[in-house]
Amino acid sequence: MGEAKRKNGYYQQLLHRYPGNPILTAADWPYAINTVFNAGATRLPDGTTLLLCRVEDRRGISHFCAARSRNGVDGWQIDPEPTLLPDPVNYPEEVWGIEDPRIVYVPELGKYAVTYTSYSYGGPGVSLALTEDFRHFERIGVVMPPEDKDAALLPRRIGDYWALIHRPITPQGAHIWISYSPDLRHWGSHKLILRARRGPWWDANKIGLSPPAIETPEGWLILYHGVRQTASGSLYRLGLALFDLHTPENCILRSDEWMFGPEELYEREGDVANVVFPCGYTIADDGDTIYLYYGGADTCIALATGSIRQMLEWLKEHGHPGDHGL
Repeated sequence: MGEAKRKNGYYQQLLHRYPGNPILTAADWPYAINTVFNAGATRLPDGTTLLLCRVEDRRGISHFCAARSRNGVDGWQIDPEPTLLPDPVNYPEEVWGIEDPRIVYVPELGKYAVTYTSYSYGGPGVSLALTEDFRHFERIGVVMPPEDKDAALLPRRIGDYWALIHRPITPQGAHIWISYSPDLRHWGSHKLILRARRGPWWDANKIGLSPPAIETPEGWLILYHGVRQTASGSLYRLGLALFDLHTPENCILRSDEWMFGPEELYEREGDVANVVFPCGYTIADDGDTIYLYYGGADTCIALATGSIRQMLEWLKEHGHPGDHGL
């Protein structure tokens, strides 16, 4: 019934799946892997789209491998060997792998900031690395200790401070926070900015940032995932929230409804069923069209396109002011 309503136009479709999905699977890889999913994304100066893909081997340990495409859709050229491997000798927090990269280009530094989950005995934490070319990486190391994940920098300072959106697990629950730093290494002024709701809501109990925030004239637009626990397991869907440009801890609007969820077979069936999980996007030259790259069922990478303007219009119609966490 829900699929029929969507196709009949009862619900506005904000993201349109690429008909050739999934765009990358383990079968495309030049070396043996189990799955590929949850890729960070950016457009390089020559217009090439780069995906920094999470690749999981058959031990269950993840690393990163870059894939490049002229049009961001097909013709992917994949690095012949891992682009960034865990380094548990020098960075013991990576002993169980590195996962879910988010990429932000930082003009002040002239570098790309890659935030990712470093997985160790203590659980998942947030680590940061800088790169100019996705060949050489300067690891900053852990910036948020376990348990924490789903993190991305804002691409510019807020006043004198860098800002990091992330999702710690605290006695208060699994909510989205923001923290500030003068140097990318020492973090403080931690503020809870978006609460998981309670009860039957699609985003009850656990939420997290999906790709990095999108800067718009109206504020920082955030796509976030909500995890609903059902009788058959977790169900990952996406919603929208808008935060103030100058004080990004202030939520302007938050959607009540989810706007994108698992429907297709490659999203419904895989190593982890019923998951759509974007970690990266690119924006076309028109400044409005978004190419959203997401993991399907923790098994493949898929693509959906949409309009930032339409997302903002939808949020105004389907959202409420403030955090509205219940």
